[in-house]
Amino acid sequence: MIALNEDLLASAIDLAQKLGAEYAEARLHGTKEIGCLLRNGIPEPATMGDFYGIGIRIIHSGSLAFSATNDISKENVKGIVESSVKRAKASSSLLKHRILLSEEKAIRANWRAEEKKSVENVGFEELLELLKDIDLLIKDGRRGVAFQNRLLLSSILLEEKIYMDSNGAVIRSRVPRVGFHSYITTSYQGKIATITIPSGYSQLGESGGWEVIDRLKIFDYVQKEAENLALVVKNEQKPPRETMDVVLGPQVVGIIAHESAGHPGEADRILGREAAQAGESYLKRNDLGIKIGSKEAYVSDDPTIPHSNGFYLYDDEGVPARKRSLIEAGVIHEFLHNRATAREFGISSNGSSRAVSYDREPIVRMGNTFVEPSDYSLEELLEDIKFGVYIKSFMEWNIDDKRFNQRYVGLEAYSIEKGEVKGMVKNPVLEITTPKLWSSVDARGKEIEFVSATCGKGDPMQGAPVWTGGPNMRLRGIRIGGR
Repeated sequence: MIALNEDLLASAIDLAQKLGAEYAEARLHGTKEIGCLLRNGIPEPATMGDFYGIGIRIIHSGSLAFSATNDISKENVKGIVESSVKRAKASSSLLKHRILLSEEKAIRANWRAEEKKSVENVGFEELLELLKDIDLLIKDGRRGVAFQNRLLLSSILLEEKIYMDSNGAVIRSRVPRVGFHSYITTSYQGKIATITIPSGYSQLGESGGWEVIDRLKIFDYVQKEAENLALVVKNEQKPPRETMDVVLGPQVVGIIAHESAGHPGEADRILGREAAQAGESYLKRNDLGIKIGSKEAYVSDDPTIPHSNGFYLYDDEGVPARKRSLIEAGVIHEFLHNRATAREFGISSNGSSRAVSYDREPIVRMGNTFVEPSDYSLEELLEDIKFGVYIKSFMEWNIDDKRFNQRYVGLEAYSIEKGEVKGMVKNPVLEITTPKLWSSVDARGKEIEFVSATCGKGDPMQGAPVWTGGPNMRLRGIRIGGR
């Protein structure tokens, strides 16, 4: 898809340096997306997006400027570089602190996500046929619950980049992604409810070619979820409202890891640089090593997981990606960094800088954030709970700007009595602070599961593909409420 015009990038960087820039980088970035929508078995207008352009960042006199254009003619790119240098130079006198980047090894690499069945051979017809087959499975509802309005969505996103900087890095990449999600309005005995498959407004998605659909086992998944969610809709049993032990399912654990460990661990938030856009953090720059949870609290972020939705091997500053350990044994262990925040902390970047399009500047982002598994089966997590609740999935969540106070409303949830899962309970509410949550963890399951999501951050907004997940996780002594 991308014309591999390295000469254009090289000439842009060379010009920036001749004009006095102490650092320059250029990124040719193309994204191509197609999507199909099926409403109650009837196709809606398909969507298609094709974005291709160049983003350029330069540092002059300690001042950083970013520019982008989809006109990649040599003359236009030359003008973009010249204007960027002028803007940076003009604003340098206003700086209180110069922008400096961490020293990183210049890498030349060519990487891509595994793709057995090229997404470029898949068109609207295949996407639409997939949705029609799924709709046939659920259109008649389940267990007396009508699925009267069904909006099904399937998509393919292909992202290709060439990155080059004045340190000598040259990196090419290709990542295709395939995804599915849905919104369903149900009706039961005159009561209307909205559900999603997957629940919690999550998505099914992975990096890879059209073979992703087979890996997801999407038809089995949808049928099972439809059955479970029909029972959820019919259930009217209110949850107990008292202090008890709680087991959280992987989907709930994943959103908690993302929101109360991943986001507050972003170094730009910690330094206050996202305060007016995506929020702040309860963590401060000197909080590495503080205790935030029990010895069983482990949270990681790893963009290198094969087939993951947030997969990448090098970030958009040319830094190799690696697993980041955010919380270890209840202790804040690592923040997420780009090169600028890493320099301010006196360390190397851990490869957390991403941009979703050519016209967006790379910023600190998560990849795949999750609670680490341990060695308990679900039965072992349940067996010594005399009275509690198992919250398998959630229907809504919210969290404050500092990622300290949070609330999760269960969807598929069950009572636990004498170590056994009993009947469903309706919408148990977990409202808790971040330290209380992580301090209450006393055991983790051994089976890890992920769902895909789109993580929003930045201004202009950047919706980055990610995974969230984890194992089943047990909390002790938690106050549960209801709606």
